[in-house]
Amino acid sequence: MIETKPIPCLALPRHDHALVLFSGGQDSTTCLAWALERFAHVETIGFTYGQRHSVEMECRGRVRQVLAHMSGRSGADWGSRLGEDHVLDLGNALHHVGQSALTGRSPIEIGQGGLPTSFVPGRNLIFLTYAAALGWRRGLRRIVGGMCETDYSGYPDCRDDTIKAMQLALNTGMEAHFVLETPLMWLTKAETWALADSLGGPALVALIEEETHTCYLGDRSQRHPWGYGCGECPACALRAEGWREWQTASSA
Repeated sequence: MIETKPIPCLALPRHDHALVLFSGGQDSTTCLAWALERFAHVETIGFTYGQRHSVEMECRGRVRQVLAHMSGRSGADWGSRLGEDHVLDLGNALHHVGQSALTGRSPIEIGQGGLPTSFVPGRNLIFLTYAAALGWRRGLRRIVGGMCETDYSGYPDCRDDTIKAMQLALNTGMEAHFVLETPLMWLTKAETWALADSLGGPALVALIEEETHTCYLGDRSQRHPWGYGCGECPACALRAEGWREWQTASSA
């Protein structure tokens, strides 16, 4: 288990304080940059849950280090806004409950009900619940996640209706006023690349290409124009196609 320090409570929740669900991937890195452009104080939270692509946990530290020395296109000093990082160890509970290809070694394919076998039942619901509990203690009113139902793998817990329902449940259950922010919800992967460029320019795009991790198989042995990955899994396919579409649109 990861040792955790006592987490002090801030006095009051702040509208301009945010907590970003940060995995170290393309989407969550773009969301973190988005938050750093908008909010005065931004903290991050990550989860270990027996994921087969656990290399993402190593990538997230490197990404944070670089972001801490960057500024946005607006001139905002991201380093002065980037706060603490929190990592929660969920053990193997999601593996035992969900039996997903993302937490095991089974093939990634379309399974029963038309859902990919990489779907981890309840994963985002659990993540948001833990994030809200931490946010409640830390005075972080805005919780930012990279969920998207435009270019995605079909996971039902990435849909806008799910996020709206979770916001209602969390606010009701905690007597709180959280705002669940999903800046990528209606963007294609090409538009996500474009958003990163608009936020941090070539430096942020280069960071995403070189340091973030998306590949479900955890492969960082192969370098593609869009970054590292096996190049075959659904996550790599989405990222690669989005990168190609963005490059085509940018050069037109």
